[in-house]
Amino acid sequence: MSIQKLFISACLTIGISSHAQEAYRITYEKINHDKKVDEANPIQVLADNTISIIGTVESLNKPTNSPTEYLVYDRNQPDNLIQIFQQKPTHVIHTIDSVKWNKITFEKKNETKRILGLRVKKAVAHINSNTLDLWYVDDLGIHASPTSIGIPLGFVMEFTRNNTYTIRANKIERIQHSLNEFPALIAIDDQLPIDGLTYKDHLWRSKFTEISLFENKQINFTKDPVSNDSVFSYAHGTIAVRKIKLPKIPRGSQVFLSVEQQSNGDAYDRTGTVFLIPKTNKEAFITALKNGPKTLPIYQNGNGKSYQGMHATKDFSPFIELMRFFTPFGIQHFNHIEQKNVRWQNKAHYRQDISEFSSLLTDEEVLIGLFIGNYDQGGHRVSAKLSIHPNPSQLIGGDKVMTLFNTSNPLEMIGQEYGTLFDNAKGMMVEFELKEDWNNAKLRYTTTGHGGWSNGDEFVPKENRVFLDNQLVFSVIPWRQDCGSYRSYNPASGNFDNGLSSSDYSRSNWCPGTITNPYYIELGNLKAGKHQMQVKIPQGEAEAGSFSFWAVSGTLLAD
Repeated sequence: MSIQKLFISACLTIGISSHAQEAYRITYEKINHDKKVDEANPIQVLADNTISIIGTVESLNKPTNSPTEYLVYDRNQPDNLIQIFQQKPTHVIHTIDSVKWNKITFEKKNETKRILGLRVKKAVAHINSNTLDLWYVDDLGIHASPTSIGIPLGFVMEFTRNNTYTIRANKIERIQHSLNEFPALIAIDDQLPIDGLTYKDHLWRSKFTEISLFENKQINFTKDPVSNDSVFSYAHGTIAVRKIKLPKIPRGSQVFLSVEQQSNGDAYDRTGTVFLIPKTNKEAFITALKNGPKTLPIYQNGNGKSYQGMHATKDFSPFIELMRFFTPFGIQHFNHIEQKNVRWQNKAHYRQDISEFSSLLTDEEVLIGLFIGNYDQGGHRVSAKLSIHPNPSQLIGGDKVMTLFNTSNPLEMIGQEYGTLFDNAKGMMVEFELKEDWNNAKLRYTTTGHGGWSNGDEFVPKENRVFLDNQLVFSVIPWRQDCGSYRSYNPASGNFDNGLSSSDYSRSNWCPGTITNPYYIELGNLKAGKHQMQVKIPQGEAEAGSFSFWAVSGTLLAD
């Protein structure tokens, strides 16, 4: 007898049999744009005449230490979907969704076709702008589906979303199994369910690793900055540094840096940066943080000023910038300022993919710093964290990393010069040497213009040109015209007679309340040996006691 005939005969018997040991194991395959998806652990369902359990091949057939979710349908509770999350063998939680199926309307069609020899019917549902086609059998006495959608229909053998993505039954086995004794069901037998939102949060957080860096840390200007055994304050409290041992980051993972900020008294928009202190010259930076930047290497461009710690030398690397952000005008602390039809935000949120720096972070004890330039005693409150997300491949290579320059000045409050060095045609020029060939090299280039009044570089577009070995490799006018989108983050922003607020004005690649994204400049394959990188910007002249300056950072990346 064929498996199809055997299955039909068995399923017809299930409807009138109370044999608790008889069940079916259904394995599904995925097809995306007419191509079968290779899967190591496909969806699998166990079903008998009462219970249906949705899991995977691994989770349903052998003990696992990995976080696992099971979806359970019980015909004795037809309106409920039981969701079970096993975070580890000794920790199981569950919730009961009693409204899920009431939200879905299925339109049953007259179409039929055959899957694995069974005649199936068609039903259509529309959920969140998606069209779902379900092919099901409703007279075999079991309820099964590759997702929770469609279980009440019967045995769903095929599920298609928007005619592009399909999950289809490709194997049906008759087994002996008492589903009432499934370990996850036994584990929740005497357990109260938790609410659905808390359950979803537990499930979501199990998919990645989260590491706290700073928690509600005050970044302010004070004579007596406060440090503890894990977070150190420098530069009159405007810099916080955390020493932390990070876990091994699986190759290809995506690493995100998240920052939350509120004003704790400072009304102004400020430059912020999160940076990594290079391991190669850690002691030099610690000395500079404690005693001032005078001990750092000096860069000179001929204008008579000395720029400390901004360029790479044979024995020194500047701060490695992970994120540059800009605080809004007085978010949260000044939310008492009223403006009709504007509802102020309570926090500024910044989140950026920094996966290209994974090789510097993985399985390392690192020093991570956070700076907000301000002279306010209350300053700001900041939290920051890393999250590591499994991913098959990294989008931007970073096996090799070399920071070449960084003219942002986090040591500003203890004497580090502003980045005014672009007032000379030389600009920033760095010589560096590669010990071996670097393939698919890129320059991660972040740039923002600051200072001056209406004619200052903060408010005037200026071309940035980048040269490699005297050849122009990149030219851009960095400019943000969307600053008005963030008005609700800026309660203390000053208003002008023309109907605009200060935070509305376009700026040189930044807005109050935003991240500045880096540019990735393709450099091709670089040969071992000496090279030169140069950045030129036509910096504006000082006026009325105010001066323009540019914060630019450049990090070389390669596969």
